[in-house]
Amino acid sequence: MIEEYRPVKGYEGIYEVSNYGNVKSLQRKGCKSDRILKTKISCKRYLTVNLSKNGLQEQIPIHKLIAINFLNHTPNGFTIVVDHIDNNSRNNRLDNLQLITHRENSSKDRKGTSKYTGVSWHKKSNKWRAMIKVNGKKKHLGSFINELQAANYYQYELKRIQEHDRII
Repeated sequence: MIEEYRPVKGYEGIYEVSNYGNVKSLQRKGCKSDRILKTKISCKRYLTVNLSKNGLQEQIPIHKLIAINFLNHTPNGFTIVVDHIDNNSRNNRLDNLQLITHRENSSKDRKGTSKYTGVSWHKKSNKWRAMIKVNGKKKHLGSFINELQAANYYQYELKRIQEHDRII
């Protein structure tokens, strides 16, 4: 992959971001030449840069800049989020970023008693339990003798919820 720079939306003519995760300030009045910006680590462990325009400064995560400028992402709260495929929040190369739902991201690579999302072993009942979170509230879906049955029921319920959300 060859490094490609694109203008940062909202900062055209001032900054550019690359598919390698670099952000540069462009040559302009007061700046002798293009220069790669220094990064900082945010409290959430993401690499960020400070961008300035009209006397206002904003700290922006680099992965979001790349998603906006290369993947046509429009930030929308927590509906669709930018995910680091390898779970390394400092690897901001375009080929390591993807847009997924917040639900997919929050259950991605989760370690627990089951290999399936929404399924866990319940010691007291000696059964697999399926649970799903809807509008911030946990909903118990049932207890199952077999892990795969619990996972299938979780998937069934998830599809039902997604179809309901599309209708509304």
